[in-house]
Amino acid sequence: MDDDVTRYIDKGHPWQIEVCEKIRELVRQAIPDVEEKLEYGKPHFLKNDKHAAVLHVAKNKVSFMVFNAAQVEAVKGVLRPLGNGDRKAVDIAENQDVDYGLLAAVVARTSSTL
Repeated sequence: MDDDVTRYIDKGHPWQIEVCEKIRELVRQAIPDVEEKLEYGKPHFLKNDKHAAVLHVAKNKVSFMVFNAAQVEAVKGVLRPLGNGDRKAVDIAENQDVDYGLLAAVVARTSSTL
């Protein structure tokens, strides 16, 4: 685990830290050789030097975005498309139920071709 990523996550509210650590772990399980690094001020997860996902802690939410997701269906109210649909994101608020299984499946699928 990257110390800069840990420091970034640890600056959040306790609930945000918990969400980020769960996402971090699911990414590590979905991409066994994942590389973590702080880029553009945010934690990025890379496979074979290509961006697979990124975390962002904001004032009232945690955003998680996956790259290479054109073939992944958006899920209304859960997983929204960004740009031309090649990226998908989820915004997580405090006390929100999160389908971590869905996120893990999305990460596994989108990173499989990297």
